[in-house]
Amino acid sequence: MTDTIKLSQARRGDRGVIVQVGTHCHHQDHEIELERRLLELGFVEGAHVELLHEGLFGRDPIAIKVDDMRVALRRHEAASLTIRLEEGGL
Repeated sequence: MTDTIKLSQARRGDRGVIVQVGTHCHHQDHEIELERRLLELGFVEGAHVELLHEGLFGRDPIAIKVDDMRVALRRHEAASLTIRLEEGGL
């Protein structure tokens, strides 16, 4: 069984594959800019991700391994990414 969640909902140790970048609702310029920035950072469909670390206060920011890179994001930015959790990811 596979679960699809927003990356912002992931917990430390969760692993998965990106299945959607952005909301595909481009009514606001900041959504377009965030999606472009995430793509430039390597958050592309099919990339493997793992949540490595959560901040102490409000679990924000989060550190994520994207393929071979490590990137820090705020949870509201990570909400633009949908992942399919891998087996044993929870």
